[in-house]
Amino acid sequence: MKKIPEIGFGLWKVASADCADIVVEAIKAGYRHFDCAADYGNEAEVGAGLKAAIDQKLVKREDLWITSKLWNTYHHPDHVEAACRKSLVDLGLDYLDLYLIHFPIALEYVPFETRYPPEWLLDPDADNPVMQRAPVPLHETWGAMEQLVEKALVRQIGVCNYNSALINDLMSYARTPPAMLQIEAHPYLTQEKLIRLAGQYKIAVTAFSPLAALSYVELEMAGQGDSVLTEPVVQDAASAHDKSPAQIVLRWAVQRGTSIIPKSSNPDRMKENLAITDFSLTDSEMSAISALNANRRFNDPGVFCEGAFGLLNPIYD
Repeated sequence: MKKIPEIGFGLWKVASADCADIVVEAIKAGYRHFDCAADYGNEAEVGAGLKAAIDQKLVKREDLWITSKLWNTYHHPDHVEAACRKSLVDLGLDYLDLYLIHFPIALEYVPFETRYPPEWLLDPDADNPVMQRAPVPLHETWGAMEQLVEKALVRQIGVCNYNSALINDLMSYARTPPAMLQIEAHPYLTQEKLIRLAGQYKIAVTAFSPLAALSYVELEMAGQGDSVLTEPVVQDAASAHDKSPAQIVLRWAVQRGTSIIPKSSNPDRMKENLAITDFSLTDSEMSAISALNANRRFNDPGVFCEGAFGLLNPIYD
């Protein structure tokens, strides 16, 4: 079975106008895993970048690992395959290497022709726009995901943002077990128990937002003072290894066994984020960085859904 690259490229918050060029630059820098999602609103542009790189013979399709995600409004089994095929068309691909349930949150269906991507609100133009939950059990969604593998539309399937209880539950009924758990994980949110549980089930783990607050400052979901890069233990390790603080934090993530999907539009930073395989952190450095854990979650529907979308919707307790 093909193995996911340790270091991928995240497409969340990459502007559509720049996306195709950024994908080509990332491939030139050495990235082979691209983490996409319908909700990011840029899959067509990612597809244009992938096609340009393949046409330029920078890479072959079989050298790439492309991940996409099922959005909340498509959880019903009647809509899962159509959502997957929509991503495939936008990306210009015949298959996905990995398809993930984006959140364990089922929302009422919004047809493609009404709004795409549909985002969180059922009707943004309503007098009081709100999220609208849909009564779709997760096991039904997973059954439809399994059919995507059987139809060869995707090679592997997995989940994002699941907690331990949901993983245990999923493993009790999955005919095709999840290949991947994608979660927020960084030195301020180490998720040790969840990662260990995934390991017991032989589920690989991808850490999103591996640099913690950097992804969230512009969204006003974090402050400048939340940066893990200024922590003394990170700074000390950077000096000891002649690496940047960001490289130290990314190395910590890879060395603990998770794959990562950092993002940068700067070609030099793209290369820097990849250049973390020529050194190792000591056990004491790993422990000191892990000790920064404060269970600080930046991407929490239990916080942002109520304020932005009119519905309290916690998935972590």
